Amino acid sequence: MPSNFSSSDQAKFVAAKRACEFVHNGMKLGLGTGSTAAWMVRCLAERVNKEGLKVKGVPTSIQTADLAKKLGIEVITLDSAGQLDLTIDGTDEFDGNLNLIKGAGGALLREKIVASASDKMIVIADDAKGVERLGRFPLPVEVLNFGFKSSQLLIQALLEFQDVDSSIIKTRMVGDLPFVTDEGNHILDLYLGRIGDATALSLALNQVPGVVENGLFVKLCDVVIVGLADGTVKEKTTASNRKL
Repeated sequence: MPSNFSSSDQAKFVAAKRACEFVHNGMKLGLGTGSTAAWMVRCLAERVNKEGLKVKGVPTSIQTADLAKKLGIEVITLDSAGQLDLTIDGTDEFDGNLNLIKGAGGALLREKIVASASDKMIVIADDAKGVERLGRFPLPVEVLNFGFKSSQLLIQALLEFQDVDSSIIKTRMVGDLPFVTDEGNHILDLYLGRIGDATALSLALNQVPGVVENGLFVKLCDVVIVGLADGTVKEKTTASNRKL
């Protein structure tokens, strides 16, 4: 582990390195998106190049695809892969049941499709991402460009009947323009404070016309590997989720 790492990078690195130990020869992998997932891609590439590990990766974003190709990881499409053995990704929040909020990097749609197509999912994170209740981090909702303001109004009305502490909605922006995902959609960030029932909220949001997907990942994660600044890791599991 390089000595010039920040505490945050050290935590991400050790979590990513531990997650890559679950990867075996011949696996088809989902490759997550974000700063923590980027460390995983680098650690995986090190095994590919030094050990001759043979894997195929399905990236969840253009950004991840570019990094994986650059580092020598074979990249394939999900359609050609079919079912995946394992997805490794980061998260914005996780609770005690390993439910997640994801989407800060704008790749939540592909991330959820890939995670759902995987036999197992490992999430890597630093300790600050653990919460008692989801909702401290804004919940991203991906919506179609067509009528996205209308979709926002419908979501606003829906939140009045959900167990949340707040209902502020902001369009994610890049400068003066709405952020555009790899699929050409926009993202609404929901500042909820606390989510009382993640399953109910996820189902309700996906019924809104124009909503493509939301960033609640419920019962998809099997293990969260938490990296610590001192170079150690903690592994969190729950009996209600799938097992490695």
